[in-house]
Amino acid sequence: MPVTPPRDGEYVCHGVTWATGDPRLLLAPLSGGPLAYAEIMNRRLGYQAGTGRWCTGRYEFADTVRVEAVACPNRAPAEQSGQCAHCASRDDFRFAHQVHQGGHAPAALVQYMAQSHWLYAATFADGTTKVGTAAEPRKRSRLDEQGALFATYLAKADDGRAVRHLEDALTRRLDLPQTVRAAAKLQSLATLPDLSTARAAHEKDIARAVEALADMNIPSVLEPWAPPAQGDRLRAPGAARVLYPHDLREGEHGFTPVSCVGSQVLATLDNDDVGYLLDLGTLKGRRIMLGSFSSPGTAVQSALF
Repeated sequence: MPVTPPRDGEYVCHGVTWATGDPRLLLAPLSGGPLAYAEIMNRRLGYQAGTGRWCTGRYEFADTVRVEAVACPNRAPAEQSGQCAHCASRDDFRFAHQVHQGGHAPAALVQYMAQSHWLYAATFADGTTKVGTAAEPRKRSRLDEQGALFATYLAKADDGRAVRHLEDALTRRLDLPQTVRAAAKLQSLATLPDLSTARAAHEKDIARAVEALADMNIPSVLEPWAPPAQGDRLRAPGAARVLYPHDLREGEHGFTPVSCVGSQVLATLDNDDVGYLLDLGTLKGRRIMLGSFSSPGTAVQSALF
């Protein structure tokens, strides 16, 4: 995938990706061309947010085992599920979550699902544990992007259909969700007193999951996930932080991310030592103009990119 540093200008934001091994903003230049993977850690991000929601393109199969993000060729307004009709009709990967239930499966998706997949459990700052799946090439990045404090790979399946059946089974048996709202992740990080609650919850839910898998004659792997170093400061108990007081989807903003967990970022503002907690994932589907912008009441020091 191209890792192209973006210049000042207008982009459609596709959100935060960990596909390169570190957190980056995935940006589609409004003028056309491939997606840019913009580094954010310890780099000043200045932008002005536009109005409306815009298509975030689609995923295409780069080969039989990998998918890659593709920008909307028309940079069109979003119509459904964050896509325009053109991109939605060409996105074979969108069927991945229903294929194990007998849903439509294009040939490329069938090949993709035939590879090894992992079942995992991830626990967040408030003690909520979710179950999820990841294809072998996405084993690491899938968990890095979740925004969890603790996670464990529970089992390995020969194909994507089998692992999704296991995911559904744990949801039914243990009442473990498969999604956690981004707002809940952010709020729980803002009030994180220490790691004891999340650690205890994770250990309890892992034990429950192992027992449930054993009842289904599924061997457990129990391989711990190692959190990325970019999130160390955010995961540190007692670290000073406050919620960013402005809506990232409106107006002008300028800050420097100093720690990142999933899409949740701890950032500093110009001439301000306070750590502000914000979710860059809220920019997905928004047009942003990169440049010498700053947050309300903050002096501009320098531009990002």
